[in-house]
Amino acid sequence: MAIFFLLVGLEIKREMLDGQLSTWSRRILPSAAAAGGMAVSALIYVFLNWSDPVAIRGWAIPTATDIAFAPGVISLLGSRVPSSLKIFLAALAIIDDLGAVIVIAVFYTAELNFLALAGAGIVLGNLMIFKRMVWPCVALEAVLWVLVFASGIHATLAGVMLALTIPLQATLASRRLRMRNRRSINWSTAFISR
Repeated sequence: MAIFFLLVGLEIKREMLDGQLSTWSRRILPSAAAAGGMAVSALIYVFLNWSDPVAIRGWAIPTATDIAFAPGVISLLGSRVPSSLKIFLAALAIIDDLGAVIVIAVFYTAELNFLALAGAGIVLGNLMIFKRMVWPCVALEAVLWVLVFASGIHATLAGVMLALTIPLQATLASRRLRMRNRRSINWSTAFISR
């Protein structure tokens, strides 16, 4: 699971640097939709399991329901689906995954071992310092997972923490495209305002 959440964390980081979530205006609607979907799912579950004290502890299960298959299904329809809907669904799936990680961290941590948590923080800091050196990072990544596991926090979060330390940069081509789009938008608004 830690490897899966490492990949999810890398995807979120890439999308925020260079993709569907690169601007605040693109983040607002999918974020609100993901939060609403998670909250409504949890409330329906609680309503249906209110009388069972054991089952109600699973309220977070429907909040983490993955919608990643939806963009795949929509892509089968090809050009009949607007690209804005595809972008929205991809962003929604990414933000939903991030919400699931936060739910795991906040609500499914039993007891905290602060010494192991501090050690994980030190290892995370070292990973940020040595991020370009491969072999020290591989050893530190294993130590990070062990310390996060020992701290009482769900060990899958080690994957997300690790994703934050891996260097990613916006590609030069996409930067040029964004700059060209900004210039054309600025030119067109200046032309329209005249």
